[in-house]
Amino acid sequence: MQRLDEWFAGRGWRPLRFQKALWRRYLAGESGLLNTPTGSGKTLAAFGGPLLEVLGAAAASAEPGSRAKPRRTPSRPLAVLWVTPLRALANDTVRALREPIGELGLDLAVGMRTGDASARDRRLARAGKLDVLVTTPESLSLLLSYPDSAGHFSGLRCVVVDEWHELLGNKRGVLLQLTLARLRRLSPDLRLWGLSATLGNLDEARDVLLPHRPDAPIVTAARARRVTVTTLLPEEGERFPWAGHLGLSQLARVVAAVQGARTSLVFTNTRSQAELWHQALSAVWPGRPGDIALHHGSLDPKLRAATEAGLRDGSLRCVVATSSLDLGVDFPEVDRVFQVGSPKGVARLLQRAGRSRHRPGEAGQVTCVPTHALELAEYAAARVALAEGRIEARRPPVLSVDVLAQHCVTLALGGGFDAAGLYREVRGTHAFAALEPAAWQAVLDFIVQGGRALENYPDYRRVVRGEDGIYKVEDRRIAFRHRLSIGTITSDGAVSVKFLRGGGLGSVEEGFIARLRPGDHFQFAGRTLVLVRLESMTAYVRLARNASGQVPKWQGGRMPLSSELAHEVERQLASPGDVPEMRAMAPLLRLQERLSGLPGPGKLLVESVKRRDGRHMFVYPFAGRQTHEGLAALLALRWGRRTPNTFRYAANDYGLVLTPAQDLEPDADLLRELMSPEGLRQDLEESLNLAELARRQFREVARIAGLLPPSLPGRAVRSMRQLQASSSLLFDVLQRYDPDHLLLRLATEEVWSTQLDVQRLQEALADCARRRIELHAPRSLTPLAFPLWAENLRSGELSTESWKARVQRAAAELERRHGG
Repeated sequence: MQRLDEWFAGRGWRPLRFQKALWRRYLAGESGLLNTPTGSGKTLAAFGGPLLEVLGAAAASAEPGSRAKPRRTPSRPLAVLWVTPLRALANDTVRALREPIGELGLDLAVGMRTGDASARDRRLARAGKLDVLVTTPESLSLLLSYPDSAGHFSGLRCVVVDEWHELLGNKRGVLLQLTLARLRRLSPDLRLWGLSATLGNLDEARDVLLPHRPDAPIVTAARARRVTVTTLLPEEGERFPWAGHLGLSQLARVVAAVQGARTSLVFTNTRSQAELWHQALSAVWPGRPGDIALHHGSLDPKLRAATEAGLRDGSLRCVVATSSLDLGVDFPEVDRVFQVGSPKGVARLLQRAGRSRHRPGEAGQVTCVPTHALELAEYAAARVALAEGRIEARRPPVLSVDVLAQHCVTLALGGGFDAAGLYREVRGTHAFAALEPAAWQAVLDFIVQGGRALENYPDYRRVVRGEDGIYKVEDRRIAFRHRLSIGTITSDGAVSVKFLRGGGLGSVEEGFIARLRPGDHFQFAGRTLVLVRLESMTAYVRLARNASGQVPKWQGGRMPLSSELAHEVERQLASPGDVPEMRAMAPLLRLQERLSGLPGPGKLLVESVKRRDGRHMFVYPFAGRQTHEGLAALLALRWGRRTPNTFRYAANDYGLVLTPAQDLEPDADLLRELMSPEGLRQDLEESLNLAELARRQFREVARIAGLLPPSLPGRAVRSMRQLQASSSLLFDVLQRYDPDHLLLRLATEEVWSTQLDVQRLQEALADCARRRIELHAPRSLTPLAFPLWAENLRSGELSTESWKARVQRAAAELERRHGG
């Protein structure tokens, strides 16, 4: 280790204990999981072992009597494969890996194969002329679709999966599990290491990544990186909104804090909010306009790369970003991070705090910017959860047969496969350990003929089983389409945004652009734009002269509060600690207690409020928005079954509200009956349009499985409406003629497990059943009820006023009544 130690010393560093531990385990041939905070040196921990291996080989070849170093061959086995979830992270990783290689004088070629890779890097990766390859799960799967991939990967010595926690809980992780199983088959002796910074279920994460090594080690840093959480608090006596808003009332405070830092990252939870905050900061920015930038996933890769370069070299003072910069991109110049609004989860706050002072040995720091009063409790709760090390678990999906079908077609393209051998290989993954032979045969039938109802349509016959029993793709058109559609990330009808004369800016959702007419203004990519024309799923624009315009909204923008954080918020509200956030909330909590009562563990707070617009029943289980939405539908069904009525309902992270059309006053016995855990699944089937939910879910499943292939280059791009029509037609055909089709079953199961999360809903009902019910009848809306009432106004009630005007008027009335 001497030369590597000397390299560390030359940079003023010393290898940390966990880094050396991982190097020793790697050199001993072990695989495992490294869990250490962001910014603590995990990249060098994972790459140090391969470096030492190469250094040892070089030293041995230099000894007297050893053979001369062989010349490079045109193609050679890959030594290290580095898998990362983000393309931006891939660029940074390549730089980080090349640095010690160059300074140690090693003859190793490092390249990248992602959607952003250069043509040169793509050629080198395909030709097998790289020693170290940095890629994403999708690009790795694409490489496996070529017949010569077996030769490139057969000598693979090491795989590193970076930010494993970001892949563990979704179908991208399932796709990676399948590709890793193939790599283990091609190179049985490879060592596999996962890197994770923020995760609550480490043992499970290890077992999912390394199902063949159930006792693999988990290496952790001896000391967690310290994180400081502070909050920009309202002044004493300052009016602070009870709900909603984007936090722009805090703009002056944020600008002042940013000016005191070298470089700052301002994180928001949605792309729309990022656009608005960038616009607001730019309008009052006291420095050069070029000092501030914007970064989110819908922007053009060139714009994102320019922003990342500015963060890296310190030329930018402030960047407004979303989760596109959450992960381990190394920006040592960033010394302050802001979180606008609630982080909604402990792991997310910890991850974003880790972006600040991303240098070994330095503490992370995050400044929270509340958008309304109740978020103060969420910051206090997050600080407690961080101190106690309570971080959310990420549950891995199982039996995602749409991903399996895609992977089978990939391998059929990559030289073909034997069904029995691949079945054993697939069963070796965590995701498909329980795959039954009948389900496996259904997957094979699907890729060969599409299923019973589609067998007469040539487009669905993608794979051919030869006389030798090997499954292969023989149609070049099918091969081309499949390679274009590899991956599990589905989007909602993206429309490219381009200047009439110039480059691209990124993409917005089709539904937003469809509402605009030529000449309308909108805000995007930090600019005010004029729509000139919409042509072939491309919006051509020019810069506008004025600074006003609506901001696009992206589907899926709402983040639910995690269970861990929601329950801690409830504890904070019941027993406020002596911390700045809860002291600032004291007047609001006193008002809540005076009008009704405070929530808390062991009791279920329920409020029945009679207003001019009807009676509203507010229930506060503190189980998160997604659970409350299912719970509201369930309670409306059960109440209406008992007494025929029509209900409006709404939900947020703290609770739910039901508004009956005919006045009904609840009592404790009724509430006990409504909250019973018995008959949950049957009642949900009756209260929700499950067929429509399954139809929507089927579109995503069908796209991943290859039933809805992408448009070919040079052809007109299909709009989201066309995709919806295609998937809806397929759904109807399969329901009628092949109701047991594997994709229909998967879509329905994912409605239960993902959209409705029945297990969490069952747990919430059981929790409510154990609590004592505290039913109050306040004279007016309480601080907890007001945001739910405002949300309920969106449910379709006819009014000639805008929602915003009605909410603002109601808020002013409550402030006058209760003294702010």
